[in-house]
Amino acid sequence: MKNRLGVSSFILVAGLLLAACSSQAAPPEVEVMGDNTAEVMETADPQMDKDDDTMSTDDEMMSDPEVSSMAESDEEMISNEDSEMDDHSTDDEMANSEDSLSMDGDSETVDDLMMTAPNWFNASLTDVHTGDTFAVADFDRQVVLVETLAMWCSNCLKQQGQVQVLHDLLGERDDFVSLGVDIDPNENAEALQVYTSQNGFDWLYTVAPVPVAREIGELYGAQYLNPSSTPMLIIDRHGQVHTLPFGIKSAEDLHTALQPFLEAEM
Repeated sequence: MKNRLGVSSFILVAGLLLAACSSQAAPPEVEVMGDNTAEVMETADPQMDKDDDTMSTDDEMMSDPEVSSMAESDEEMISNEDSEMDDHSTDDEMANSEDSLSMDGDSETVDDLMMTAPNWFNASLTDVHTGDTFAVADFDRQVVLVETLAMWCSNCLKQQGQVQVLHDLLGERDDFVSLGVDIDPNENAEALQVYTSQNGFDWLYTVAPVPVAREIGELYGAQYLNPSSTPMLIIDRHGQVHTLPFGIKSAEDLHTALQPFLEAEM
């Protein structure tokens, strides 16, 4: 009996010891903490997971040959645009430079053209009073007053009367020439000689050849072929043509218009 009680006591003690050891080996709190730690780790930084996913997606897209080709194409387009901008800039600079040169060249060309006499200056004309031939170009360095006219034109007769008074105002001058140009193709030198002599117009007169009359109209306007508008022009010492207003001009008005050209140096 005593032995049974001892064995039972031993078994009870051994069971308690085993139970105590089992509790220390796997405490419930440790398992709970482990679960909570895992949960916290899973939800600690969702943005990091999102960034990781984005980076992963970007890597996958860049690994796609089509996407990679598009990226290279965009880079090439940007490079080409930069190159084109540089080219345009260079072109603009060259254009500006060329424009500058062109302007200088044009200026010289205009001066040359201005100094180039029109064809009618060199046309052979006949003085109706003497029968001698001459050309407007012969009056180089002189001031020439030109009137286009016709013998039937009453306004022309009045205007020539004012030119006659102008001659009296100017007196004898070697640097001034008055030239009456009959532009009516139906009139001739013999008739013009009689007309001028009867009216006392003793300055230079001629009948314009058809090409001369045509060129005068083309250069200065159709009204220069309309005698009734009493068209007149001044050729200065350098061969430049200056047109005068239409209508009958008084001797005083003509003198005022001529004076700057007569005072200019030869």
